[in-house]
Amino acid sequence: SENGTRCVLSSSSEFPEGFFTPQERKDGGIVIYFIIILYMFLAVSIVCDDYFLPSLEIISECLGLSQDVAGATFMAAGSSAPELVTAFLGAFVTKGDIGVSTILGSAIYNLLGISAACGLFSSVVSRLSCWPLFRDCLAYTISAAAVLAMISDNRIYWYESASLLLIYGCYILVLCFDIKINQYLMKKFSPCCACFTKAMEENAEQQPLVGWRDESGPLIRQQSRTDSGIFQDELDYSQLSTSLHGLDEISEDHPNVFTMPEADMKRILWVLSLPIITLLYLTIPDCRRQFWRNWFMVTFLISAAWISAITYVLVWMVTIAGETLGIPESVMGLTLLAAGTSVPDTVASVLVARKGNGDMAMSNIVGSNVFDMLCLGIPWFIKTAFINTSGPIEVNSSGLTYTAISLICSVGFIFLAVHLNGWKIDKKLGTICFVLYLVFTVLSILYELGIIGNNPTRVCGN
Repeated sequence: SENGTRCVLSSSSEFPEGFFTPQERKDGGIVIYFIIILYMFLAVSIVCDDYFLPSLEIISECLGLSQDVAGATFMAAGSSAPELVTAFLGAFVTKGDIGVSTILGSAIYNLLGISAACGLFSSVVSRLSCWPLFRDCLAYTISAAAVLAMISDNRIYWYESASLLLIYGCYILVLCFDIKINQYLMKKFSPCCACFTKAMEENAEQQPLVGWRDESGPLIRQQSRTDSGIFQDELDYSQLSTSLHGLDEISEDHPNVFTMPEADMKRILWVLSLPIITLLYLTIPDCRRQFWRNWFMVTFLISAAWISAITYVLVWMVTIAGETLGIPESVMGLTLLAAGTSVPDTVASVLVARKGNGDMAMSNIVGSNVFDMLCLGIPWFIKTAFINTSGPIEVNSSGLTYTAISLICSVGFIFLAVHLNGWKIDKKLGTICFVLYLVFTVLSILYELGIIGNNPTRVCGN
C-alpha cells in the first residue's frame, strides 16, 4: 500500500502465459484470442443444450422435482461448477482472494445481467410464481450476509466456514419440503397470493417449452403447484428420446448429433462446431437417446466438468485480451471476468426461459448465487478444519461495505422489478434489469477506480 492506494494482483497472474507475446498480440494476434472466445461461447451452448439440460430434466423426473427446485439445486450446481473450481484454486493453489472476488464480484451480474438476457433474448413470455423467487432471494440474502460478516475481520475460522455449510443444508431442507411450505403459505396469505395462483393457472394453459415440443402433438394441460404434490409439466418432447414426466410411449429415438441442419445459417454453425460436437459425442453419453437414458447422472457430471474446462479457457482468453487492450484490472473484474465466469448460468437460463420455464430460469439465477456461497464454504472448511488447523485463512475485505450494499440492493431490485412487471419474464423486465445492471456496473467501476469513495487501486508492479 502506498499513499492510500491499494495494490491488486493482475488477473493474468492466475493463468498460464499466452501463446503470443504482448507485442505479437498488439500486432494482430489478439484476433486469435477473440476467435477462441467466440468458439468457447459456442461450445458452452452446445454442452448445455445437448447434454446438461437434458440430463437435468431426467434427474428432475426421477426425483420428482419441480421446475424451480431443479433449477435451484442441480442446475445451479452444474452451471456453477466453474465457481467451485475457482474457489478451490483460490484457497489451495494461488493462496489469494480470487475465489472471494470472483464470486462476490459476479453476483450482481448473475442477478441483473442474466435476468436481462432472459427477458431480451426470449421470445416467450414466462409466468413466475411468488414463492420460489421469494424463497431463493431470502436464502441468498442470508448466505451473502453471512459471507460478508465472516470476511469483515479479514479472517476465516473453521466454525465460520462450517456455518456456511449449515446455511446451505437448511436451504436444501426447505427445498425438500417446498410443496408443503408453499401450500401452507398460500393458505395463510391467500388474499395477497390469489393473483399469483391465477397467474400459475394462466401459465398452465400457455404453450410451454417452445422448441422441445412436438408441435403436431396434443396439448396437455400442466398441473399447478397446488393441484398435486409435485409441480410437473406433462409434455412430450420431440427432441428427447422420452418425455420427462411419465410419457414413455414415444418410440422414436433422438436424432443423431451428426445430422446436418436444414437452415443455411445453422449449417454454417454446425460445420464450425463439428470438432467440439465430435469431442463431446466421444466423451459424454447422450442421455436423450434410449440406449444411454439410464446414464443421465454420468452425463450430468461429465457435462459439468466440460463446462468448467471451457469456462476456464474462456476466462483465460478474456483476461489476456482485456490486458492487451489496456482495460483496467478493476473494470475487467466487474465486467468481462464476471460475465465470463457466469457464461454457463447465462446460457442455461436463457435456454430454459426461451422454452417457457420461467421459474426454473429465475431459480437457477438466484440459486446459483446461493450455491456460489457454498463454493466458498467448502474449501474454507477443508483448509481450516483438516489442513491448516493452526490458524484462520487470511482474506482481503477491502470494499466490503459497497459490496454489501450492492448485493442487498440488487436482490431487492430484482424482486421489486418482477413484482411490478406482473410476475412474468418479458422484454420489459429484461430492459429494466439491463438498465439497473448498467447503473450498478458504472457505480462499481467508478468506486474501484477511486473516482467516487476512497478506494483507489493499482496493479502490483505498475
